[in-house]
Amino acid sequence: MYGVCGCCWALRPRYKRLVDNIFPEDPEDGLVKSNMEKLTFFALSAPEKLDRIAAYLSERLTRELNRHRYGYVCIAMEAMEQLLLACHSQSINLLVESFLSTLRLLLEAERPHLHILATSSFVKFANIEEDTASYHRSYDFFVSRFSEMCHSDHEDHETRNRIRVSGIRGLQGVVRKTVDDELQVNIWEPRHMEQIVPALLVNLQQHTQPSSVSPAEETEVCFRELLGRAAYGHVNNAIRPVLMHLDSHSLWEGRSFAVQCFQIIMYSIQSQHSHLVIQQLLGHLDANSRSPASVRAGIVEVLSEAAVIEATGSVGPTVLEVFNTLLRQLRQSVDYQLTGYYDNARKHKTTSKEEETLQDAVVQTIGSFANTLPVYQRSEVMLFIMGKIPVPGIYPALGSPNTGLEGSRMIQVMLLKSLLQVSERYESGNLLTALPSSFLEPLLSFTLMEDPDIRLLVLSILTSLVDRRHNAARLTCASVALHVSALELKEDPSSRQDVLFIRKHAQRLYRHVYLTCREESSGRGHYQALFTLLAVVSVELANEEVLVDLIRLVLALQELALSNQECLSVFNRCGIHAICAALLHLLAQLGPPPALQHHVTQVIEGRHSNASHLLPDKLFSDKHSLPAGELKVDEELLFVQSKLCEALTGSSYSAHTERINTAYTPQITDEDRLSKRKSIGDVISLQIDMQPEFCAQQSPQVEQITFETLKSTIEDRDGEEEEELRKRRMKVVERFQTAPFEEIAARCGSRSCLLQAQLERVFDLLVGPPPSPPGPSPLRSTPLHQMKFPDLCVY
Repeated sequence: MYGVCGCCWALRPRYKRLVDNIFPEDPEDGLVKSNMEKLTFFALSAPEKLDRIAAYLSERLTRELNRHRYGYVCIAMEAMEQLLLACHSQSINLLVESFLSTLRLLLEAERPHLHILATSSFVKFANIEEDTASYHRSYDFFVSRFSEMCHSDHEDHETRNRIRVSGIRGLQGVVRKTVDDELQVNIWEPRHMEQIVPALLVNLQQHTQPSSVSPAEETEVCFRELLGRAAYGHVNNAIRPVLMHLDSHSLWEGRSFAVQCFQIIMYSIQSQHSHLVIQQLLGHLDANSRSPASVRAGIVEVLSEAAVIEATGSVGPTVLEVFNTLLRQLRQSVDYQLTGYYDNARKHKTTSKEEETLQDAVVQTIGSFANTLPVYQRSEVMLFIMGKIPVPGIYPALGSPNTGLEGSRMIQVMLLKSLLQVSERYESGNLLTALPSSFLEPLLSFTLMEDPDIRLLVLSILTSLVDRRHNAARLTCASVALHVSALELKEDPSSRQDVLFIRKHAQRLYRHVYLTCREESSGRGHYQALFTLLAVVSVELANEEVLVDLIRLVLALQELALSNQECLSVFNRCGIHAICAALLHLLAQLGPPPALQHHVTQVIEGRHSNASHLLPDKLFSDKHSLPAGELKVDEELLFVQSKLCEALTGSSYSAHTERINTAYTPQITDEDRLSKRKSIGDVISLQIDMQPEFCAQQSPQVEQITFETLKSTIEDRDGEEEEELRKRRMKVVERFQTAPFEEIAARCGSRSCLLQAQLERVFDLLVGPPPSPPGPSPLRSTPLHQMKFPDLCVY
């Protein structure tokens, strides 16, 4: 009966007749639209027949595919697409299974145009919203096949690009269909991400290749959509394949593509999850610590770009972790640079140039990331970096045992460069916050180091932190032709915080400036930096007290340059005279009476005529000449203390004129002892003699016993007692280390016997026996103090 119905067309089911009617005699005529409308109306009128309609369409398509009648295959796919779009979402599940099985057949075929046709149909299906979930639907095959299409190597360039674009669109459709449905397959599983992400990255690399159909644009759109849909728990699964792809194809060294990838990632991912990307990069940087310098530099550059973008969105819990990892990379790079190998087995060589490139990249990354942080976090970062910088005498062992002292010095320089990058972008209206004692004291201790590079970095850091009005750029060159009209001067009086900073730290700062000028290894850059620092201090903290202190400091530096006791070269002495002239020329324009400016101008004009080597404009130029032999300066070319004091008399500075008559003298502190500098040992203290000059003309005074005298006497006595106690301890330690055991036991035994005898004598004197009554004396127990205790019980 069934065979008869199959042979007679009129007796076939109606849905089959409707399906057969949509196919024309000539496939080039396309789908018969009138008959397709009838089929669609029948499907909507009888939705229970949808599964049979879809099954028959699939059967018809398979038959035509096997006969290689591809025109009818395209017509069948078009009919299935129209049915999918026309059916209601409640009944679409009746069509989907047959539809997906048909797509699998097309994707397994060998014809590229069939792959493109199947992908296009799948994308249309993916854009349909379904109300009912399907628990048994799987897209694993489509993920695998679309990823394979993204890697197509077809010999024809245009065909290859079309296949790849179709594969990218297919992956985009899979993501859209599954990412928001918790009942569907989890597309974020590593096995799926390891197929999807590399397929996208391969096509993203072709962004620079000109082509009419470029897969790069489609790839970027798909990649952004994928990352934008990633939830908190899925970010790591999406980022890990990116890192693996860049490693396996050596794309870190090129940097540009790696930076482009992570820019797309950081701008596409949800801002509250972006710190997870930073964590992945930090972990990957640590994992590649034994990789070539070019790879590490590429990762650092990517981290720099990603960290800046991440900080503008949401600063996660990785702020200090970023800096800690980067500083650790700096230390490792210094070790590799000095040993010449970047592995412990000493099999892989590296060069100083490569490691220096990495170090510069790390320092720039620290600065760029710090630039995006709020002010309070920048202050914490500076304290964090300062805690990593070894302070002389406190952290004597630096670096690895293989690098020695040179490694320690390079680590200090690198960390100070990092600190300079942060400080240059630090802006604060409060100097007490910018330079707290916990930060300023260890920083100033580095001005006593012998290394000139370290001293120059410290001066630059101090200048950048004090310079709140950005005048340092205009004061980089010391000159006696500078005019204050070119500077950004403060108009309001000093704030309470600035006054507290002056009273608490100004004298310490002046003292370290004085000691820095005594260094023989100072060059032109050091004197320029010293002038810039003092000029910025005078502009930022300009008040009568600060100006008077700076004038006194200038006079002390002038005396230092004239002193024969210092082992300074002719250039060093001329450099000190030059910065004194430039600084006094600036100070004279910041408020003092015209008489002071007249005296300064007169001295500068005299130097212009007779000793131009004492002026910064000539001395710090490329063509400068120094006098032969020892430096001799005439009196009329010096700034006279009495004339400066007289110039300030009668003005608002009169209350401070007496202080000008007292010069600075440096004072030894704990920092100088910790720095272990030979030149510091001869420095006298920076104290202010409170006795005015006119007291020197009085009759000679007898020596007076003051509090300072008593204090110094006690300190000397304490020093002698400590020295004697130290010697006794050393003898005891030496005795226990060298003497035989029997001698030590005998000595301890004699001490216990001596202690027992002394105790008995003391108790006999203190506790006497009570008077005995007449008659026979009763028996009594032995007193406690007369008992003989074992040696082990004697303490």
